[in-house]
Amino acid sequence: MTAVFDLTAYLNQGTEQLVQDILKATLRNPKEAAFLRRYHAAQRGTEKRRTALEAEGQHIPMFLIASITNACNLFCKGCYARANGQCGQTSTEPLLDAKQWDGIFSQAEEAGIPFILLAGGEPMMRPDVLRAAAEHKSILFPIFTNGTLIDKSLLALLDQHRNLVPVVSLEGGESATDRRRGDGAYRHAQAALHNLSDNKLLFGVSLTVTTENRPEVMSADFMQSLYQEGCRLVFFIEYVPVAPNTEYLAPDDAERLVIEEAQDSLRARFTGMVFLSFPGDEKHMGGCLAAGRGFFHINAHGAAEPCPFSPYSDMNLRDHTLLEVLHSPFFRLVRDLNAQGRAHMGGCALFENEAQVKALLFPQKA
Repeated sequence: MTAVFDLTAYLNQGTEQLVQDILKATLRNPKEAAFLRRYHAAQRGTEKRRTALEAEGQHIPMFLIASITNACNLFCKGCYARANGQCGQTSTEPLLDAKQWDGIFSQAEEAGIPFILLAGGEPMMRPDVLRAAAEHKSILFPIFTNGTLIDKSLLALLDQHRNLVPVVSLEGGESATDRRRGDGAYRHAQAALHNLSDNKLLFGVSLTVTTENRPEVMSADFMQSLYQEGCRLVFFIEYVPVAPNTEYLAPDDAERLVIEEAQDSLRARFTGMVFLSFPGDEKHMGGCLAAGRGFFHINAHGAAEPCPFSPYSDMNLRDHTLLEVLHSPFFRLVRDLNAQGRAHMGGCALFENEAQVKALLFPQKA
């Protein structure tokens, strides 16, 4: 239990610091700051619930990733969700409905999970699920969106429920964004950013970092433009080469060191912004956080997966509780595999060891 307890303490401290940092970044926005103070106060109870469960031998991850739909209105090049069949594919298995997602959010709230990242597909295509999430006030829900569907009704929902935090995806400037996301994608994203800023909403930006766009998206000039727009959260997501012949776009170990140095520089310069890196930040937490160590992924059909880049499952939230999923035999084997792995250099450990992960779930085929 010692290693798990140490991780829990580390993540608890990290959560405290993250909320404090976000609060500092929104001091000039009274409505947002008031919500974050209430949320921060509620986290004391959340942490107590996690600690109590830890004492009973139940490790609780700090966040979940929930892909609430498999539909999307864009066709981005190199999209991992489309590549692994979780987005844009027809299925005989129905999507979880809003009531089922509400039940999962309730379980997460009861367990003391403070963050649930909503993804897809395009999560703004499920306003019913967003409305269900909004009622769980002790959970912060970053919503990873392409920004094209943020209309007046969604702006009103976001204004009324400040625990819903939109995170708009960009690839850099107009050329890089449209090249990957399609003509006009940058213009739509910028319109979304303007509307969020005009409505004084807390919002972030998600940047897929490749070997090609890294100099632009991690430059001080680009970050200054986002800051002036009102962005206060930035997620750097390393490109994972799910599309054929795109391995050259994925950062290697040397490039990851450059990314880490650039991020440190940005953190020092833009103290009014919060920067997070995935999976790069994992190496400071003792390695891969997937399979329930720090988080796990729930796909649109309810299957519990180690992470979005490792879409394999032995349990479904339709049939099992969240706490039962955390004791999944497959998750335990994945955690053991990661514990035996090489030193974490920042890349996606599970994607790089896909054959071994599949062998854990399907040993007869190995």
